Amino acid sequence: MKQFFSILVLFILVLSCKAQQEVATSSNTNSTNINTQPKLVVGIVVDQMRYDYLTRFYSKYGEGGFKRMINEGFNCKNNHFNYVPTKTGPGHASIFTGTTPKYHGIIGNDWYDKTLKKQVYCAEDNNYASVGTTSDAGQMSPSRMLSTTFGDENRLFTQMRGKTIGISIKDRGATLPAGHTANAAYWFDFENNGSGNWITSTFYMNELPKWVKDFNSSDITESYFKVWNTLYDINTYTESGSDLNSFEEIFKGKETATFPYDLLSLKDKNDNFKIIAESAFGNDLTTDFVLAAIDGEQLGQDDFTDVLTISYSSLDKVGHIFGPNSKEVEDTYLRLDLELERLFKALDAKVGAGNYTVFLTADHAAPDALEYMKSVKIPSGFFDESKMQNELNDYLKTKYGITKGIVSRINNQLFLDYQLFEEKQLDLQAIKIELAKKLLNYDLIDKVYVTSAINQFENNSGVLETLLANGHNQKRSGDILFVFEPYVLKDTPWNRLGTDHGTAQNYDTHVPLLFFGKGIRKGETLQKTEITDIAPTISALLGISFPNGAIGQPLDFVLD
Repeated sequence: MKQFFSILVLFILVLSCKAQQEVATSSNTNSTNINTQPKLVVGIVVDQMRYDYLTRFYSKYGEGGFKRMINEGFNCKNNHFNYVPTKTGPGHASIFTGTTPKYHGIIGNDWYDKTLKKQVYCAEDNNYASVGTTSDAGQMSPSRMLSTTFGDENRLFTQMRGKTIGISIKDRGATLPAGHTANAAYWFDFENNGSGNWITSTFYMNELPKWVKDFNSSDITESYFKVWNTLYDINTYTESGSDLNSFEEIFKGKETATFPYDLLSLKDKNDNFKIIAESAFGNDLTTDFVLAAIDGEQLGQDDFTDVLTISYSSLDKVGHIFGPNSKEVEDTYLRLDLELERLFKALDAKVGAGNYTVFLTADHAAPDALEYMKSVKIPSGFFDESKMQNELNDYLKTKYGITKGIVSRINNQLFLDYQLFEEKQLDLQAIKIELAKKLLNYDLIDKVYVTSAINQFENNSGVLETLLANGHNQKRSGDILFVFEPYVLKDTPWNRLGTDHGTAQNYDTHVPLLFFGKGIRKGETLQKTEITDIAPTISALLGISFPNGAIGQPLDFVLD
């Protein structure tokens, strides 16, 4: 009998130990799944990319770029910006913070600062010096951005062990995505006969790393002073309009905006290195520098997730000059497709296929050239903002004795000089409403709002009103906001040819959103997604805190 009880006790102990082992194994498995992150997250922003560039040029893309992301990853086909203005600075900030200008404060590329009483630039920061150039092109930082990015949160989560590097032709395309805690942000010094170097700011460091110095001292950049011709036979570019037309800007030194473009012979008349940035080769140069950064910074080589932000800015330059229906835009996207393939192959080799995660989106889209719209009988027009401001100021002077009461007009907003109205003891709110009514009488203006109304908008106020509210920062935005009719731009010499952007229309808000790589499901959706959903989705993938101002939601159907 004792022997029976001994065997029974031993059997129970064995079962108990086995159960505990299974629980422990299950617990360990769950823990591993929760904490399995990619070694590298790559956030790609294509500056001024419409969603239909994916579909229009799809048949001509290779298998390793856009198609690889679509076929192996997840395609959010109905992705939109959820605020206005749709500009580069706000776009990059919103993608990586998961919130809108209402909270992150980047209300435009430029805006009128009511305290400083002057126009300011979203990335400028005179508290820091240039590194890599003798000009002031490096006096930049993300300091005007009020929110954290997911890169910031990853740095905090990893006790600053995970790196963040931002790279773009444009300074704002490098600094804002990289965030406040970034190890570095680098941009191309091309404006105003710049040095042609990749540079940074003392916000990040006091001296360029050796790998950057080596890149700058090489002849890689100068090698792009060459002929830009179409990648394939131009006669096969049936997805775009005629190469010779009257809708495009012309480089100085050229008689027509037509292929080919000899950049070497054109550079002296077109601000030297700037012509590289304004051609398809600016993207090639960006990839060159990105690959050097992956090696130089050893990204994705340890157990702490690194973040690499890339903005392909030359698409915006080409788009502004030539417009979405141009052969130049088509060729630039076909070439970008090859650059993406080159990047993904390098990541496969250096970080390891399946060890990295990529998303690709845009900071805004763009309408077709308005002169082209007119030629096909679609209503469009140009609005003279300068004339409007002068007329309204004349009205204020005649009725109230106020000289230059409207001190700035930018981003479809009017900024008033509060001090002048206070000195006259005038009812500022009543005058705002009075000016708004006058604005509404102008042709090509569709709607007008004053600050007090925008501040009261709720999410159910309407689609346009919600976008306006999300783009309105109470402390930084203007006093009166006006909305153009569709296909209307402010009348400037550069808008008469090519294109611009910034509105709440679908042609400005509808942009691609592709996810690809570790932790991403294969699939697609027509469910509406918003640009502010990207940062929470990547944060959820990494298991880190959401950026502190994030209003978007994780796209759970994207995550594996």
